[in-house]
Amino acid sequence: MRGLSSRIDGRTLSLADVPGAGMSAPRYAGGRFRAYLEFLAALLYFFFARSLAARGADGLVSDAWFPLVEQAMLVFLLLLGFAAMGFWFDRQSHPINEQGLPRRDGWLREAGLGLATGWGVALACVLPLTIVGGIALSFYTRGSAWGWLVADAAFFALLALAEEIAYRGYAFQCFIRALGPTGATLGFAVIYAIIQALTLGANRASFVVSLAFSLLLSTAYLRTRALWVSWGLNFAWKASRALVFGLAVSGVTSHSPVVQGDPMGPFWLTGGAYGLDGSWLALLVLLAAIPVVFRVTRDLDFRYNAPLIVGAGIPVDLDAAARAQHEAAMGPAAPAPAASGLVQIGGGQGPGEQGIGNREQGIKRPVTSRPSQS
Repeated sequence: MRGLSSRIDGRTLSLADVPGAGMSAPRYAGGRFRAYLEFLAALLYFFFARSLAARGADGLVSDAWFPLVEQAMLVFLLLLGFAAMGFWFDRQSHPINEQGLPRRDGWLREAGLGLATGWGVALACVLPLTIVGGIALSFYTRGSAWGWLVADAAFFALLALAEEIAYRGYAFQCFIRALGPTGATLGFAVIYAIIQALTLGANRASFVVSLAFSLLLSTAYLRTRALWVSWGLNFAWKASRALVFGLAVSGVTSHSPVVQGDPMGPFWLTGGAYGLDGSWLALLVLLAAIPVVFRVTRDLDFRYNAPLIVGAGIPVDLDAAARAQHEAAMGPAAPAPAASGLVQIGGGQGPGEQGIGNREQGIKRPVTSRPSQS
């Protein structure tokens, strides 16, 4: 295809400059109804995998190691099961990548971007606590406290990864094909909020906070078409509150063996025993973080959501198309005069000056000869 380019910021951008251009979008067999059935199958498998991981971890390790081993087994079961579904139902050649975990260029930077955003969201919630009421901190650094701190960090990393695979992986992508991005985002936000509402100590504020948090993470996925940013955001939001400030996460206060924090202040600010996941302050901060995610993922959105141009195999001559359009508006162009084959030799001007002038103007004169002098 000739001449396929556009100008952006004063420079010419060709098709070859667009990452992923020229590649066709993945095609899936069946319509929306089949995609909806695949979504239901993936959702049911998630509950089965979660139950199986809990039973397996309970029979393998002690209570102290149970949370970490449970999340590790859940991640393995989700990756394996959803990869089998993608390969069998949708003929995916790289089902792990299709779940939102591609090892593409810059994926570590995307994860770091999510970590920085999640840390900022957590800090925006903790700072008002310290200003209004304060946080009473207790430190325990004896024995194996630091070793357990590393294990708890691994637990939160696996917990965030399991949630991203479950709520924004294969099942979420099937739901997008069934209802579109907006419907799938709202639907999974409700599913996530209902599941979180079943935890001990949940309240109305925690339900709404779970809705906002799911919307934020789904926005990160849709803007990047991968789970790296949303995983980093999820991990930093949970781990920073528990491991750095010693605060409760969804009602659990035993995650940090080094720091224990007791926030003081009104319930709408602290969330009580349930933690910031049940505070109205967290709701405001998470909603304000959505446009921030839009801003920091602007380049990734352009890279991975730009419309793909797929060639149809028909050569296009843009010059001929422009000429045909001109002739349709102005009439057929007059034929160019035939070349006479005559050239000019000599003239009134200097040889170099006259020759250059005539060549530039396309003037052709007959050959003449001067009579010889005797």
